[in-house]
Amino acid sequence: MDTNRRSFLKLGGLCALGLGALPVVDALGKSDLPQVMNNPQALVGKRWAMVVDMKKCWEKGKPGCKDCILACHVTHNVPDIGSIKEEVKWLWTEPFENAFPGQESQFLPTEVMEKPFMVLCNHCAQAPCVRVCPTQATFKRADGITMMDFHRCIGCRYCMAGCPYGARSFNWKDPRNFIKTELNMTFPTRERGVVEKCNFCDERLGVGKIPACVEACKDGCLHFGDLQDPNSEVRKILASHFTIRRKPELGTDPSVYYII
Repeated sequence: MDTNRRSFLKLGGLCALGLGALPVVDALGKSDLPQVMNNPQALVGKRWAMVVDMKKCWEKGKPGCKDCILACHVTHNVPDIGSIKEEVKWLWTEPFENAFPGQESQFLPTEVMEKPFMVLCNHCAQAPCVRVCPTQATFKRADGITMMDFHRCIGCRYCMAGCPYGARSFNWKDPRNFIKTELNMTFPTRERGVVEKCNFCDERLGVGKIPACVEACKDGCLHFGDLQDPNSEVRKILASHFTIRRKPELGTDPSVYYII
């Protein structure tokens, strides 16, 4: 197929979608990914990152506190399937040996080895899930957030195989039947056969709000900010605390740091 014919067919597809009013050159030159209207109140960053202060979380003496998890799942209509094999999770806990297999040592402090660690999508700078997605349902934003376009997802689960952190969940059943909290009408529900994960609350950032999990944590265990801004909270914390990341040896360059 020659270039002219390919361009003609692409334009025809755009017209069929109701985009025929766009200028021809503009329509052909723009990305197929959805565009978000600029909001003057939106939080803007060059590379969003999170610091999880596990020492502070443990020191609060609240074993089983799940305020951040509940806030995340309520905000994003995450279903409660009730089965480990089919569970859908955006923010959850793992034991140290699962979260940091490359850092295992028999001489680590007991409080580190036996306490749960909060885990989520790492929004890696070099995200393998993005590279293997055949439909661009998984893509990187300019601010470093690894996104999911639920409408583009075909359920092939290549991204799940590519993610070394187990941060993605597949909807084996219609998740809308398992939402046990009040439905959040401002965030889309998903369908069976779609992959989902943490999105760093991009929809909240777009209206000037911090991630729901950070807002819900009243003990200051979660910190969010621009990794490229030397004056941001996360940069100041990283400069004054020793932190580790999950599986950095894989070269994914995770954007989630842990104080232990």
